[in-house]
Amino acid sequence: MTTTDTVPTGLGDARITWYEPGGAARLVLALGHGAGGGVEARDLQALAAALPAAGVTVALVEQPWRVAGKKLAPAPKRLDEAWRDLWPALRAAGPPVVAGGRSAGARVACRTAGELGARAVLALSFPLHPPGRPEKSRADELLGAGVPTLVVQGGNDPFGGPAEFPAGDHELVEVPFGDHGFAVPKRAPLTQEDALGVITGAVRAWVEGLR
Repeated sequence: MTTTDTVPTGLGDARITWYEPGGAARLVLALGHGAGGGVEARDLQALAAALPAAGVTVALVEQPWRVAGKKLAPAPKRLDEAWRDLWPALRAAGPPVVAGGRSAGARVACRTAGELGARAVLALSFPLHPPGRPEKSRADELLGAGVPTLVVQGGNDPFGGPAEFPAGDHELVEVPFGDHGFAVPKRAPLTQEDALGVITGAVRAWVEGLR
């Protein structure tokens, strides 16, 4: 079942689209989008389609700037503010909430997980650094999440490949040949569907292990 709610925040209205299992959910997985796109991203849509069968409600969260039709995301601090404001709507669903997102949305989830009481964090395409600027590391955000964290990273992500990630209390799954949007080249030995299967399979196994 799919429903959509508009949630007021201090930065304008946010929007949550709920993808719910047929029975009772044991977790809510809240996923925010990146700075360059919305909840139509292939990985977010794949998880929304796959995880309700595992008893997980997937909540795709659109930040206010995106709902308002703006093309540029606000500063990270403002993204965090909106996420905090809409968090009670996620908690009101009942089950524990896993915070997550892709790219900028993953950074928001990591930065706010501890204070909001997230059960865990799912970081899709975490932008470890700007492309070509490894010295501008954002590893402190990831390492500071303070809760169980799964990173799913494309093998060819210019924002940080799997081998660049520091050791820490997080798990990391590589999507072979995937770029920042988990797109794989046509010449790759796995299809785009295969790549999405790596993502959904890894995330499903991880959430099933959360207690």
